[in-house]
Amino acid sequence: MESREFSKLGRSVSVVGLGTWQLGADWGDVEEKDAHAVLEAAADSGVTFFDTADVYGDGRSEQTIAAFLRAHPGSGITVATKMGRRADQLPENYVLDNFRAWNDRSRRNLGVDRLDLVQLHCPPTPVYSSDEVYDALDTLVAEDRVAGYGVSVETCAEALTAIARPGIASVQIILNPFRMKPLAEVLPAARAAGVGIIARVPLASGLLSGKYTEDTTFAANDHRTFNRHGEAFDQGETFAGVDFATGVAAAREFAALAPEGATPAQTALRWIVQQPGVTTVIPGARNTEQARANSAAGELPPLAEDKLAAIRDLYEREIAPQVADRW
Repeated sequence: MESREFSKLGRSVSVVGLGTWQLGADWGDVEEKDAHAVLEAAADSGVTFFDTADVYGDGRSEQTIAAFLRAHPGSGITVATKMGRRADQLPENYVLDNFRAWNDRSRRNLGVDRLDLVQLHCPPTPVYSSDEVYDALDTLVAEDRVAGYGVSVETCAEALTAIARPGIASVQIILNPFRMKPLAEVLPAARAAGVGIIARVPLASGLLSGKYTEDTTFAANDHRTFNRHGEAFDQGETFAGVDFATGVAAAREFAALAPEGATPAQTALRWIVQQPGVTTVIPGARNTEQARANSAAGELPPLAEDKLAAIRDLYEREIAPQVADRW
């Protein structure tokens, strides 16, 4: 699989990574053996980048990755975690003492002395402009607690604010055929600054797989049930902020655009990695088949210009009116 460089980390990662929110049981129940199997399948398929967070399953996702790393020393996997959502979402909680405590917890969970990459986990907007916050993050690097730091953002404005900071190594942002706004300014700014882009929610919470109908239901403890309208956290994290019925209909049209030999999900992933400035995309996987299929998208040929134009047209007609002005 193709690798791309995180220039400020001094390392390269697979263009298709693995998001591990699902392994924390926030998408319904997942057995530990199944979680381990997903990590194995992804790594066997060429994935060298795992993304997690300290709140995924209250640390379970990090601990599952730690078990994989113990079983595969020298695997070359880069692990990015996130911090900041273990306290009330108030700017005054983003201070060095809390950063150290959260960092210590993640290092214990992951079984490492130094984190590869830590990201602020969609903090309140004022945090992105705070000199004190970046000074504290620089201190974590100076103390050798972490190799580098980045941010996970909800909006393009937040991304641009962070990219302007010299210490930022990465920005994680929602990017998929149903969320194209980052293409206009965020990706060009990141390229110019040498900042890596981690594309998350690449399948719009599964919508772009083309497998859902208007009658599809999800478990009560699945965020696609309990956060459909932003009840628990930012609505954009669930179905990329698209109304479910609208998304299902648009996904049906998107599926018809998949080239021969590629699934709709693989087509969405291929579209993302084809965007200039993207470093890696982090689809999740609930089973080994999904992990392998997602990884295979990194080896597909580029989408043809007529496919790209049709995908853009679909977005402009059906999706942009719901999402373009919100994030």
